Amino acid sequence: MSGNFEARLAELGVTLPEAPAPAANYVPYVIAGDMVFVSGQIAMADGAFMVGKLGLDMDAEAGAAAARACAISLLAQVKAACGGDLDRLKRVVKLTGFVNSTPDFGDQPKVINGASDFLVEALGDAGRHSRSAVSAASLPFGVAVEIEGIFEIR
Repeated sequence: MSGNFEARLAELGVTLPEAPAPAANYVPYVIAGDMVFVSGQIAMADGAFMVGKLGLDMDAEAGAAAARACAISLLAQVKAACGGDLDRLKRVVKLTGFVNSTPDFGDQPKVINGASDFLVEALGDAGRHSRSAVSAASLPFGVAVEIEGIFEIR
């Protein structure tokens, strides 16, 4: 699938939010040639942080929902980087997912699948990517998941 990404998102019931502003001294994305490097997006739903620690007070399914929310924010940043035209997105190249989890929690890949599965569902082959899924002792504001991404654009 190439192009008409916003139409596909609408079919999935997803409207991209305005790209969130950075919370500190950094920019939300950097464009280098045909690559967009998007800063870490934290899990939010309905304007509130999706907080929790996997393996303590949140299960992998809830973590996957948080990862999906991060993927939606990543796409919002890509859309902003593309001047409002998400169809300039050529492909998702790489995701790095950070999971706020206990030392004995080992299902970080299942959590980050929430983002990966969503991107493939929404973007087709353009959503297939390389990735890392790692544990973090804590994340900003106590969020469950943070994901950064690298995207290729036209």
